[in-house]
Formats: sequence, C-alpha cells, structure tokens
Amino acid sequence: MAQITAAMVKELRTKTGAGMMDCKKALIECDGSVEEAVDWLRKKGLAAAAKKAGRVAAEGLIATAQDGGRGIVVELNAETDFVARNDQFQDLARTIAGVAQDVGTDLVTLNAAAYPATGRTVAEELTNAIATVGENMNIRRAAEITATPGVVASYMHNAVAPGLGKIGVLVALKSDGDADKLLAFGKQVAMHVAASNPSSVSVDELDPSEVDRERMILSDQARASGKPENIIEKMVEGRLRKFYQEVVLLEQTFVIDNENTVRKALEIAAEDIGGAVEIVGFERFALGEGIEKEESDFAAEVAASIAG
Repeated sequence: MAQITAAMVKELRTKTGAGMMDCKKALIECDGSVEEAVDWLRKKGLAAAAKKAGRVAAEGLIATAQDGGRGIVVELNAETDFVARNDQFQDLARTIAGVAQDVGTDLVTLNAAAYPATGRTVAEELTNAIATVGENMNIRRAAEITATPGVVASYMHNAVAPGLGKIGVLVALKSDGDADKLLAFGKQVAMHVAASNPSSVSVDELDPSEVDRERMILSDQARASGKPENIIEKMVEGRLRKFYQEVVLLEQTFVIDNENTVRKALEIAAEDIGGAVEIVGFERFALGEGIEKEESDFAAEVAASIAG
C-alpha cells in the first residue's frame, strides 16, 4: 500500500475542495493515486464543494447558545431559505454554536475546531455539507457576551426551532438579584433590541464619528432656517437628544409597555428583581444584513440546472 503523505492530501484538497479527512480516505482507497482519488471524490459528490464556494450565501440561520452569564451567537449562511429549513442544516448551525461555546468565537479557531463525532474539523464538516446539500455555506460571524454576576438572556425572531431563526439577540445583564426574574426581564429587553435595533447601550458608547456626522447634518439643516448661531446651537442639541432617543438603547421607548424609556423600565424592574440591574451589552445578528444579494432569474436557473 502506498504511503499517504501530507503533500498528497494537500494536492488533492487543492484540486477538489474536499475536506482533509475525505481526501485522505480517497487516497487510501485509491492506493495513493491522486487522479483516481479525484474521480473517487467526484463519484461521492465530495469534489463539488469547491465549485460552489464563490456563490453568494445570504440566507441561512442565526443560532444562539447560552449558559448562565455567557452567551454565543453565530450566523451560518447558505444560498437559499429552503436549505435553512432542512434538519441537517439546522443541526449544523446548532452544533457549530455549541462548538463556539467551547473554543470561542474567533472564526479561524472555530473553523479549525473538531466537529463532534465525525473526525473532521468544523471547516471540513461544512465542506462535506456543501457537497451533500449542493449549496455554498459559510460561518459569516460569531460573537460572545458575558455578565458576571448576572445572566445572558436571548430572543429569537422568526424562530424555526429553539435557538435558531432569522434575528438573534443576546442581552447581558449584571445583577446580584433574583436570577429567574432577571432572565425574564432580560428576554423582554432582547425582544426590544430585536425590534428597535439600537446602536449602543448608552450615549457614551456611541461611535463618536456617528455623533459627529449627525451633528453636522443637523447643523446644516438648522442653518438653512436662517436663525442666529446661538439659536442654531440650541436647535442642534435638541435634535441630538431626539437622535439619542432613536439609536441609544437606554433612551429608547420600551416596546414592551410603549410608555417608559428602557432606562426607566430598568429601574422599575430592579425593585422587583431585588438589586441594581445594569445592561452591560448586547449582540443583535440579523440574517444576511449587509450582504449584497444577487438578482437571479429563477426560470434561467432551472434551465441551467436541466442543461447540466
């Protein structure tokens, strides 16, 4: 039997885009012949993944996982919503979020981590899934959030299964109060974040460049009124306060009661929770946000598929 070297595995992987373990298995099956191994992988459908890697993947699922004061959110993309409704894809998203709980959210580390019970890495499991399902897939991003002492609460909008959906939110709340009550309030805040999409928790945490840009726009608008500079300054400050009410979590009107600000709702909740409560951060992942989707002709796609 021919000796299978790392260089041979690398060469086969470059040619086919198949996973490392699949390439090694193919070489063993083909007694070290790279060309025969290419055919072997093609017959198994494992060499098709590389051809799909350049296609836009803007659908998929957001997956969350949390344990007490720590939470993980991951975006796993595919090309179509149809695949996102597939049990295999859902298991993939759920498992990758679980792996991220163990190894963290750095994408290089996450892709290189072992995928449970397969002998493959996460990246290799994705390649295998691409070949099996027939669509490009990728882990687009992942984030972690913590609160000590406290809890991380979650909310999933358009959920297809527990912890899987289209908009995933994690909110970290720091408190020594009743954990169950804190978690219940945290879920309400997470629902608010999903609906209102704030930019930051507080005014101090806003990106200074975002504030400067808004101030410049408001100043130009105020000057167009022809009023004196001292009046313009007051107008700008008043409009900035309104801007903060739109983009800062604590300044927004709480969607749960549509009456108090989130800051005031926090104070009211703290009395029931039995201790001061601080929102230390949040993560909001909306599926496909920022990805430029390709315009497609469905009829043409079907015709191309039939043609080969």
